[in-house]
Amino acid sequence: MVCEPPATRIAAVARRRCDDPRHMARTVFLTGAYGAVGAWVARACLDRGDHVIVLRRDEVPGSPLVLDGTQDRCTVVHGDMLAAGLLERVLAEHAVDTVFHLAAHSVVGTAQRSPLSTFETNVRGTWVVMEACRLVEVPTVVVASSIMAYGDRGDRPYSEDHALHGRRVYDVSKAAADAIARSYWDGYGVRVAAARLANVYGGGDLNRSRLVPDVVAAVLAGDAPVIRSDGTPQRDFLYVEDAAAAYLAIAGALERDDDVACGAAFNAGGEPHAVSEIVDTILRLAGSDLRPEILGTPLPDGTSDRLSLDSSRLRELTGWEPRVGLEEGLRRTLAWYRAHPSALDVSYTRAHGRSLQMGRDQAQEGDRRRPPRQAVHEARPGDHGRREGGRRRP
Repeated sequence: MVCEPPATRIAAVARRRCDDPRHMARTVFLTGAYGAVGAWVARACLDRGDHVIVLRRDEVPGSPLVLDGTQDRCTVVHGDMLAAGLLERVLAEHAVDTVFHLAAHSVVGTAQRSPLSTFETNVRGTWVVMEACRLVEVPTVVVASSIMAYGDRGDRPYSEDHALHGRRVYDVSKAAADAIARSYWDGYGVRVAAARLANVYGGGDLNRSRLVPDVVAAVLAGDAPVIRSDGTPQRDFLYVEDAAAAYLAIAGALERDDDVACGAAFNAGGEPHAVSEIVDTILRLAGSDLRPEILGTPLPDGTSDRLSLDSSRLRELTGWEPRVGLEEGLRRTLAWYRAHPSALDVSYTRAHGRSLQMGRDQAQEGDRRRPPRQAVHEARPGDHGRREGGRRRP
């Protein structure tokens, strides 16, 4: 018997599934499904007819996957992302066609305070997932990177040809995960690509250290939002459903016969908007007469006041482009939180170190959190996959 090399077998399977209409419905395995973006990716896959398997380490009652009822449509596997044997078993037994790896330690400030757990989850977690995909010969893998992998560069918007110059812990962890994942194409023929997304916003983000959920929570509670900076820093904002569509577009590109997407990275961004514009738009859409308090505090060291992505590579290859503008996206976001007020309660406890998944570093930092009237962080964008791997935090 002549044995084909793994790369040949993987490519052949992927092409057959792409070409044969009987295989349009895929079996998808998703890490980070309990985070904001991951939940919307799961929904998008389900809506197109895929069978979706999600990994759950802890109970996450405030997750949009739970609140929207999406979890009930998925197969739930209980376990830790870093358990290589578990991943290999799940991928093999379910004959998984596509893996979306979104799980990460994604809060920039916490990552800086807890480098060991961040590297454990974001870097080791990525190679554990990729090695399982290699051994089981999963046909298609998309790994979440981030705009922050580029670091603070002056030549914006960033294109995929820019080198990755991350310097802070979170940035470096995403740059490393990005490079590790893509190396599995050149080294082993795994059809993998990295998704470098901008600042994703939308319903289901429980992290009050990020701009949009913090402002929405304040406004719906009748509190004036507080802008920590002078309001002029700009971020590239991408609505969460457009982000989910970008992940699916990248996966589709990996199934092409020409291999052009394999081992590549793809930017997915929206449009740059100033912090003050985001806050003013939320206030107007909420029908609020409140006015934000502007503190004018300088941005943290190493944080750029302008961040944006050039998404032309993904657009030209797949036709993907953002379809939801800022105003409509924020309108949908407000509607989601109004429909799920319990999510704001969860996000409040998370912001103050009292979440149901309180880690050791959260317990230590709980007494140093801000009072209930929070200042809006000029948070650096990161991926929004929920942290599912990682050991006890230092």
